[in-house]
Amino acid sequence: MSRIALVDDDRNILTSVAMTLEAEGFEVETYNDGQSAFEAFSRRMPDMAVLDIKMPRMDGMDLLQRMRQKTSIPVIFLTSKDDEIDEVLGLRMGADDYVKKPFSQRLLVERIRALLRRQEAINTGEAAATEETRMMERGALRMDPLRHSVTWKGKEVALTVTEFLLLQALAQRPGFVKSRDQLMDVAYDDQVYVDDRTIDSHIKRLRKKMRSVDDTFSAIETVYGIGYRYNEE
Repeated sequence: MSRIALVDDDRNILTSVAMTLEAEGFEVETYNDGQSAFEAFSRRMPDMAVLDIKMPRMDGMDLLQRMRQKTSIPVIFLTSKDDEIDEVLGLRMGADDYVKKPFSQRLLVERIRALLRRQEAINTGEAAATEETRMMERGALRMDPLRHSVTWKGKEVALTVTEFLLLQALAQRPGFVKSRDQLMDVAYDDQVYVDDRTIDSHIKRLRKKMRSVDDTFSAIETVYGIGYRYNEE
């Protein structure tokens, strides 16, 4: 049974979403501010977190930043209808996805299940004989899907599940262009719709993380109007 942490200062959202997730078989922990959640996570990290952005004591952005220093568990942000800047910033900081308020609880459940399935496949080494789970080396890049580890020029890079899958999809075929639609298929379940901007934000954050260990990193190229490709260095 996966443990889902819900962090939101709206008690109505906490109550209704918790009831829905529990009915779907999840174990749910609820917190109405970021500080309480952070203290609890320091003792025991959940399998996944759903975070509101605007909260008292510690907002969702600050909580996410602190979490990413310790864990790469999947994180979904809950954002207000017009908070496009917060959405993009959250993705760049390490969130795996976002859902706008007001939202369909069924959509939220599907996004949670999609992220947990990907995390479980990585953790358990599911389908270990496939291309997606074999060790891969491309020049300075080394990826081990079964351990969810990435190194660049021997330096470890901590990636979320979504970032890992996007980098893997691009690096599997150096020189070949992957469209945004193709990358969406890699990173998201069929029932989950995301727009081009979401993929672009993930790629920007992925580049930033790679450049944090090598400021000359340029292996991921934007092919304007089409998508992205990986150029082996």
